[in-house]
Amino acid sequence: MNNTDLQVYLDKIGIAQALDISINLLLKLHINQQRKFPFENFDIALGRGVSISERDIIDKLVYHNRGGYCFELNGLLLRVLQKVGFDARPLLGRVHLSGAPSGRTHQFTLVTMGDEKWIVDAGFGSNTPRAPLPFVLNQALHTDIQTFRFIEDERVGYMLQVQSYDNENQWLDMYSLDFEHVFDGDIVCGNHFASTSPTSRFTSSRVATLPTESGIITLANHTLKYRENDKVVEVELNGGPEYLSALKAHFGIELDAEYQDLKPLPQL
Repeated sequence: MNNTDLQVYLDKIGIAQALDISINLLLKLHINQQRKFPFENFDIALGRGVSISERDIIDKLVYHNRGGYCFELNGLLLRVLQKVGFDARPLLGRVHLSGAPSGRTHQFTLVTMGDEKWIVDAGFGSNTPRAPLPFVLNQALHTDIQTFRFIEDERVGYMLQVQSYDNENQWLDMYSLDFEHVFDGDIVCGNHFASTSPTSRFTSSRVATLPTESGIITLANHTLKYRENDKVVEVELNGGPEYLSALKAHFGIELDAEYQDLKPLPQL
C-alpha cells in the first residue's frame, strides 16, 4: 500500500484527522471501514474466485466500489494499520457457527498496544464486531449494540462468543483463536478453501452485509433484511436488474456484470 492508496482509502471512509497511534484511531479505522465496505462474496458468485494479493484487494475495494469477505476486508484493514504504524499482524481462526469447527478459514487481526491486545475484525458477516475488542477473558465486551466475550477452551485455545439477541443468558460460539504466527501460505490455503470448496458456504450462496448507525442490512440469496434496534423487515428481491440495483442502493456494490452472469443458486 503506497501513500496515494492510503489517502484515497482515508478519504473514502471519511477520516481526515492526524494519524496518531491511539485507541481512538483504531476505533475510527475499524468502524468507518466496516460501514463503508460491505461484507460480500459476489466475485465467487460470478465464478471469478478471490485474489488476495495486496494490489488486487486495494484495487477492488478502494478503487472499484466493492466489498469482500474476511480475507479481503481484514487483509485491507491489516495493511492500513501497518501502514499508519500500528503493531498489527494477521491471525486465523476456526469458525464454530454450525457446531463442528471449520479449518482455519477466518482471517482477522491482532493489534498490540503496550501490554494490551486487541482483536480487530471487520469481516465476519452479520456477526462482525462493530468495534475492536480488547482481548480479556470472561468479561462482557460491549460494542454499541452487541455483546461479546472471550473464554478459554482446552481444545482450541480461546473462543469468541456473542450474546444472543433473543436471550441474554445464551452465548453462541463464533470462532476459536490462538496467537500462533500466521504465514502467507496459511492465508492462501484458507482463502482457497473458502472460495472454491463445494462445502464452503461462500460457493453455494450469495451474501452481503453492511452495518448502519443502529442496526444492519443483510442479503442472503434473494432475502434482503433490515434490522434496526428490535425491528426487523424482510423483502424478497426479484432477479435481473432489480437485484443489481438493490446491491448498489443498499450496499454500494457495483458489479461489472449482468444478473445472468451470477452462478445459479442450488435448488433446495
